[in-house]
Amino acid sequence: MAAKILVVDDEPNIREVAGLYLRRDGHVVVSAADGDEALRLYQQTHPDLVVLDLMLPGMSGLEVCRRLQADRRVPLIMLTAKGEEEDRIVGLGVGADDYVVKPFSPRELVARVEAVLRRVSDTEAASVTEKALMFDELRIEPSTREVTVCGKPITLTAREFDLLYYLASQPKQVFTRDQLMEAVWGYTFAAETSTVTVHVRRLREKIEPDPAKPRYLLTIWGIGYRFVGE
Repeated sequence: MAAKILVVDDEPNIREVAGLYLRRDGHVVVSAADGDEALRLYQQTHPDLVVLDLMLPGMSGLEVCRRLQADRRVPLIMLTAKGEEEDRIVGLGVGADDYVVKPFSPRELVARVEAVLRRVSDTEAASVTEKALMFDELRIEPSTREVTVCGKPITLTAREFDLLYYLASQPKQVFTRDQLMEAVWGYTFAAETSTVTVHVRRLREKIEPDPAKPRYLLTIWGIGYRFVGE
C-alpha cells in the first residue's frame, strides 16, 4: 500500500534511516526537521500519514500534532523517548494513532506504518456497510463515525472510535489486549499493549457516567476487556 509519508524529526540520521526503509517499502517520503517546516510541508504535500517526533526544537511535537489534526484528520505515529509516558498519553488524546519508542528498529516503524494505513483503509471500506449500534443512552454510528451519549455528541479520536465500535459490536465477549492490538491496531507482531489500556481509560472518561464505576467498558482482571450494553 504505497503512501505519501511526512517524517518529522530534528535528528538527521533518524530522518535518513526512516526515509530509506519507508522508500524501500514503496512509499514517497518527505521530511522536516522542526514544527514550522512540518506544517509548511504538510500544507504543500498533503501526506497520507505523518511520523512525528514529540521532542522538537521550538514548537513541540504535541502542538504540531494538534495543529495537524485540527486542519484535517491524518493518520499519525509519534516517536517518543522511553521516559515520555505522559506525553504519549496526551499525544494519543489529541489524535495520534500510535507511538514508537526510541531507539527503535526501522523495520518496526515500517510495520507500524503499514498497520495504520491498512487499518484506515479497512475502516473506510467497512463503514459503508456497518450498522449503527444503540445501548440505552449510547449511540455509535459507523457511517459518520459519530458517538452520542444522551443525545450529546462525544468527540473521539479515530482509534478511540475504532476500539469502541469493535468492542460494542461484540458485546459481552472478552478480548485480551493482544487480541485488541491485532484487531484494532492491525499488529500481528509483538507490540506494547499499554496503548490499549490508555485508550480504554480515555473512552471511559468520555462515555461513562462514572468512569470509576464503568457501565459499558468493563475490565476483566488478568484477561482484558469486554463491552456490556444494558
